[in-house]
Amino acid sequence: MTEVFDQAHDPVKLATIASFWQRFLNSNDLPVLPQPEPWGFGNNPQMANDLAQLVVQGIKTATSSAVTDPINEPPVQVGDYDIVLDGQQQPVAIIKTVVQETMPFNRVTAEHAYHEGEGDRTLANWRSAHEAFWRQELAQEAIKFSDQLSVSCEVFELVVTPTDLGMNENGN
Repeated sequence: MTEVFDQAHDPVKLATIASFWQRFLNSNDLPVLPQPEPWGFGNNPQMANDLAQLVVQGIKTATSSAVTDPINEPPVQVGDYDIVLDGQQQPVAIIKTVVQETMPFNRVTAEHAYHEGEGDRTLANWRSAHEAFWRQELAQEAIKFSDQLSVSCEVFELVVTPTDLGMNENGN
């Protein structure tokens, strides 16, 4: 489950996110790169917290998104950075996409399911959880779920956490 939880809008949280991004760039001697849109996994604060924790622990190294509008919402590209938020809309990680494939729901592999790190990490569990999630989410857009639903499967690496950059929970 990915990128459904709304991004931060609070000015203090936005400043913390911007500081995290700038510290990352500075600590890696990277050129000025546009700050990616911050997002949290899932569709509620608890899911965002749980899945972000799996990323920080190195258990979750993949994610997937339903592709319903490929023209206006193109899939991520290999090399893209993302800022992952927790359920309180605080930055918990910067990740970098290392693999991106788009395929029908029924073609997602057991390997991908395992790397998503959720539940018992099996394909059956992944299909059950993601079908339920996407049925709910797509219904809000009047889109019917099918096993041919186009899914963007992304593998990422954890690049840095706020702690790695010496930041505390207040972004300092």
